[in-house]
Amino acid sequence: MSDPIRYFFKHQIHEIRDLPVTRTLLQHLREDLHCTGTKEGCAEGDCGACTVVTAELHQGQVRMKSVNACLQLLPALNGKAIFTVEDLRRGQSLHPVQQAMVECHASQCGFCTPGFVMSLWDLYLRRAEDSAPLQRQDINQALSGNLCRCTGYRPIIDAAYRMEELPRQHFDTQPVAAALHQLELGETFCYTHQGQHFFAPHSLEALLALRQQYPDACLLAGGTDIGLWVTKQFRQLGHLIYLGQVAELRSLKADAYWLTIGAAVTLDEAYRALCHYYPAELGELQQRFASLPIRHAGTLGGNVANGSPIGDSMPWLIALGSQVILRGQQGERALALEDFYLAYQQKDLRPDEIVAAIRVPLPVSKQIFRTYKLAKRFDQDISAVCAAFCATLEDGRLHQVRIAFGGMAATPKRAAKTEAVLNQAVWNEDSVHQAMQALAADYTPLSDMRASAEYRLQAAQNLLRRFWLETRPENPLPAHALQVSGTEIREQPV
Repeated sequence: MSDPIRYFFKHQIHEIRDLPVTRTLLQHLREDLHCTGTKEGCAEGDCGACTVVTAELHQGQVRMKSVNACLQLLPALNGKAIFTVEDLRRGQSLHPVQQAMVECHASQCGFCTPGFVMSLWDLYLRRAEDSAPLQRQDINQALSGNLCRCTGYRPIIDAAYRMEELPRQHFDTQPVAAALHQLELGETFCYTHQGQHFFAPHSLEALLALRQQYPDACLLAGGTDIGLWVTKQFRQLGHLIYLGQVAELRSLKADAYWLTIGAAVTLDEAYRALCHYYPAELGELQQRFASLPIRHAGTLGGNVANGSPIGDSMPWLIALGSQVILRGQQGERALALEDFYLAYQQKDLRPDEIVAAIRVPLPVSKQIFRTYKLAKRFDQDISAVCAAFCATLEDGRLHQVRIAFGGMAATPKRAAKTEAVLNQAVWNEDSVHQAMQALAADYTPLSDMRASAEYRLQAAQNLLRRFWLETRPENPLPAHALQVSGTEIREQPV
């Protein structure tokens, strides 16, 4: 028997029984509920016009976050609350975010405005207990997933500062928490429409049983890839198994040697935990890894399981020596991440197995580690080349060298010949030149719309040289000395 989809919206609990499994939240809002404040711009999570805020209970607390409605499959919202731009206004009074947008003339054609408002509201909520002054970097991250085709960013940024100056409006989470407690379910949620099942197990045991019973079912985590299969490729997905409610897959654990990240931990949570240990090395990549709404929805486990050759996480995970933890009915096994990828879109994953976690080594003494991403845009762009370099440097010599690239081969791949040149080598300019030549033997990149093969190889070689410039024993250069683009930004509106 099919369970109904139940969610909290506009102060009441809604039940859905007769919509397709792959109905997106954006389609449901606009076409079924006629809440047209939320706009469709791209239907692929790039423009931010469809940004909404969702809420769920996590460890007894209401957790709210901005997401792209166009990528969220409606059954995955079961047991959650949804907030759209229509929810902000109270009677005849605008919310401070909306009032600031009006005062700063931050809306031009207006199409993108609801998405900007919801992203700023998400920032507003997250700053409720923060007394520190709002920084431009906070605004940049909050708006990284919103595009304005009228180029109206300056007044929108002014509005972000202005919303902080207006009388604060408190958001009471108690009614939301009460509603979400009513929506709590048992072991496994199962929604069925025209013979297609959507399962949302709440335990790892139930998930593995479903995986064995439905080995061809599509595993869904954040939906940031699978959503595109629906909205752009119009694929027939078959049965779906949602990982987002499995408690064991949402855990983050650290010991003396490893940080273990469950496969359903969001990218935002994962990168914030990782940056506690690698703040300088992963800080910029964290900001450039998609937009904040994408990081709120997508998972590190999904990124690894997808195994795209241009994915940004795999090169640095491989360079650090990370492991992927696989679970099936026969038990658990750990693989070095580089051994998980066999060929393009082919992985060492048995039919009954899932990616359960990623195990990341913690920093060790005398370690040098850097990550670099080259793309046409700073924010929210797919890499042409993504590089990661890791080694220990002792008495001027390199040891345990590990180098990995994305965008250079059919899979994320280590540079074995280059590593051999550098292992035990004196870390000087001569060894760097030899290693740069060896890279040409490690990779034969392809040309595509993002970059030519020649550019990719030269860029990879130059990134290796940059790694040396930043980590050489004598006179290492700080990262800002190697930044070719302007980085100064205005801290306050004028």
